[in-house]
Amino acid sequence: MCFVRASGVMDLFVAIRGISFFLQACMGILGNLVVLLAYAHIVYSEPKLLPVDMILCHLAFANLMLVLFRCLPPTMTVFGVRHLLNDPGCKVVIYVYRISRALSVCITCMLSVFQAVTLAPAGPRLSRWKSALPSLVLPALAGLWLFNMVICIAAPLFSMAPRNGTVPAFTLNLGFCHVDFRDHLSYVINGAVLTVRDFSFVALMVGSSGYILLLLHRHNRQVRATRRPQGAGAETRAAKTVLTLVVLYVIFFGIDNAIWIYMLTVAKVSPMIAHMRVFFSACYAALSPYLIITSNKKVKAKLACAAEQEQPSADNQASGDK
Repeated sequence: MCFVRASGVMDLFVAIRGISFFLQACMGILGNLVVLLAYAHIVYSEPKLLPVDMILCHLAFANLMLVLFRCLPPTMTVFGVRHLLNDPGCKVVIYVYRISRALSVCITCMLSVFQAVTLAPAGPRLSRWKSALPSLVLPALAGLWLFNMVICIAAPLFSMAPRNGTVPAFTLNLGFCHVDFRDHLSYVINGAVLTVRDFSFVALMVGSSGYILLLLHRHNRQVRATRRPQGAGAETRAAKTVLTLVVLYVIFFGIDNAIWIYMLTVAKVSPMIAHMRVFFSACYAALSPYLIITSNKKVKAKLACAAEQEQPSADNQASGDK
């Protein structure tokens, strides 16, 4: 009786896990693709992208890669696909996921810093930075790509396809792949390096977001003092979007890293704990594009334009069928 009950609980957990990963993958792929296609249309119809749009475009691409390489493999494994990847496949998937996850935090941090500098009052030194800022966006993005490609290079060394038998100590069992650190020292060093990198960027992100909040508070006080209430300007709207993205990231980052720190303290990690971390680590990538879609005027305008173009063609087809 106990065995049957335990088996039923495990089956229920597997079903919930599979449905959760599947929904998360569908949401993330659809949302990020919509943002990328909207920006592709903007690039086609406008001479160049604004710096903020460039950053958001790279963020959507990094999040799309994260969802593809983090959510789809466990979804396929849960729904019965066995021997999904061999050793080289695992190395590629884990490496791309690590880079895309790192880029997600780095680009969100860059977006927050960029917005803080844009909103900051112009002084003698800051004016030069502000004028040079747009030309620094692409080099900064390229630098983040190279930095994270180097810092994540250890990921392929420890990744392999699942082996028959028991999972060794200091191994992350992702279901579709194993990340075997072989000894406690490698396990802790790898975790410490990634944690320090993540917390450094999150601290910078939170600091710049706090500065944005201060600037917005001062701006609201000045508006009230003049007794001339006005609609929010483009920079203010962009700042509020950035703040919401940062809050969203920090929430899921906190959950993700609380689980990760716990995993560093034990030699053998429960598969359920590992799967929970996989889910929470991809939540920001799956939800953030919908915030961009609802708050970015350019993206909304392109989607509305596409919907209007689709409507006449649907009406013409309906009248032709009659």
